Amino acid sequence: MIDWKKVDTVLLDMDGTLLDLNFDNHFWKEFVPLKFAEKQSLSIEAAKQQLEPRFKSMEGKLEWYCLDYWSDELALDIAGLKAEISGLISVLPHVTEFLEKVHRSPKKVYLVTNAHRDSLGLKMEKTCLQEFFDGIISSHDLGFPKEHADFWRLLQQRISFEKQTALLIDDSLAVLNSAKQFGIAYLISVSKPDTKLPKREIAGYPAIEDFRELMAGL
Repeated sequence: MIDWKKVDTVLLDMDGTLLDLNFDNHFWKEFVPLKFAEKQSLSIEAAKQQLEPRFKSMEGKLEWYCLDYWSDELALDIAGLKAEISGLISVLPHVTEFLEKVHRSPKKVYLVTNAHRDSLGLKMEKTCLQEFFDGIISSHDLGFPKEHADFWRLLQQRISFEKQTALLIDDSLAVLNSAKQFGIAYLISVSKPDTKLPKREIAGYPAIEDFRELMAGL
């Protein structure tokens, strides 16, 4: 699937790529509506009806990923709520094996995520994956989400990589499309970002179900 001899820089998404997206899906679709319903004296159904369009309107924007923004908007301690159910945070199958192998290679490996620093800190504390990366970059550090062209321009200034020898692995097609427009040469999607949901059919990009598919030749 990938000729590793042609790759010098590996850019890895976090949620839905390295970590099971079930945590985030459960948090935003079930746990936040539950807490919002309790605070506003609403039924769960009414809370979801109020929240879904508000969430939808922010997709692809930096605010969507900002815990401070949602804490203010919903009058809830979003970072605190994430910590409450942090036991659900888990690494996807065979990710650690892949990270160990790529970390031992001469390639530079970066975690490149839209996650807010509070969420990122919690997830690294729970998974201890930070040791495998040459750097960890949140889109909040750069002021643009990965869906935006300026993110990639600023990222290249920050970590100095060559587009033609860079690989990005990400579960978001919008992010992959943005990286493709920027000129990143190697792009791979993830077909099963949430272990509780069926495998997705991916069009336009090679896709992996788990990282064993990428380990040959590494």
